[in-house]
Amino acid sequence: MPLEFELCPGRKIGGNNPCFIIAEIGQNHQGDIEKAKELIKMAKDCGADCAKFQKSELEYKFNKKALERPYTSKHSWGKTYGEHKRHLEFSHEQYRELQQYAKEVGIFFTASGMDEMAVEFLDELNVPFFKVGSGDTNNFPYLKKTAQKGRPMVVSSGMQSMETMRQVYKTVKEYNQNFCILQCTSAYPLEPEDVNLRVIAKYQKEFPDIPIGYSGHESGISITVGAVALGAKVVERHVTFDKGAKGSDHAASLDREELAELVRSIRMVERALGTGEKRMLACEKPCHDKLGKSVVAKTAIQKGTELTLDMLTVKVAEPRGVAPEKIFELVGKKVTIDIEEDESVTEEAIDKYGKKVKLAA
Repeated sequence: MPLEFELCPGRKIGGNNPCFIIAEIGQNHQGDIEKAKELIKMAKDCGADCAKFQKSELEYKFNKKALERPYTSKHSWGKTYGEHKRHLEFSHEQYRELQQYAKEVGIFFTASGMDEMAVEFLDELNVPFFKVGSGDTNNFPYLKKTAQKGRPMVVSSGMQSMETMRQVYKTVKEYNQNFCILQCTSAYPLEPEDVNLRVIAKYQKEFPDIPIGYSGHESGISITVGAVALGAKVVERHVTFDKGAKGSDHAASLDREELAELVRSIRMVERALGTGEKRMLACEKPCHDKLGKSVVAKTAIQKGTELTLDMLTVKVAEPRGVAPEKIFELVGKKVTIDIEEDESVTEEAIDKYGKKVKLAA
């Protein structure tokens, strides 16, 4: 059984625990704290476990030229990329306000620390776990410092190779046992043929002592539900109040109805996964009683006859006789009563049925 650990207070992931569902608000709040609160409440109402944001200390994430470059996209909130990002960035005090609001509505709250200083702030904020976005997954100094904080970690793997992910695993594992890796493809929106859900199984094989999950940017919910069926223990999806809203992430996000349906579908799939033990269930008994087949006599069989296979057939029969899967065990055994053609061959009619014959000394 893969390692399980407490990702948030009182909430474990891995093993047989329910899939942990992260509603990634990111920057879909458009820099409006009231919209951010609406999205937190939406995440809670839809049944998600956690509302997540993206926190940057811009001068530590970008160099000056990156912040000064013109940004003319239709999604831009400023003339330069720096102006755009500053519009979308909440202050430390606003983060504390959002954290308190999430506590009031009853949902876990965290953020991706998009640079080392952001991680320092989130550590001070006492978030339950750190989310490592795909852009920092191969940033090994950042990974090491984040892992050394000792908080649980959720690490996305977009844009990375398997060799890099092996290095990521070793780097984090040295300092922190409580982390999981999410399969992710960094495209917005993501086409189904680029999702590569089979990487989940590959990760499960490569890293058997940590939970594996999925971070999706595709349209709809079907693929994410499929990831859970394949064993994803954490899933993350962007959420929005309007898919057509200004901002590059909205089109690849789930609206209220989709998020609610995703949660319902994941919980239904979890119920359907079962234990993995194959046996006849109580719910199958009515069907078995009505249509289950038994061994019957193909021809009349006299008392004392040693059975051969050509004397027997299988039908739905009354009363119930020997189960069909036992038919070959009957060959060579003697019957203790006369059996008419088309009658059930019952256990009581077979000499020493179910008993092993002792060999002569």
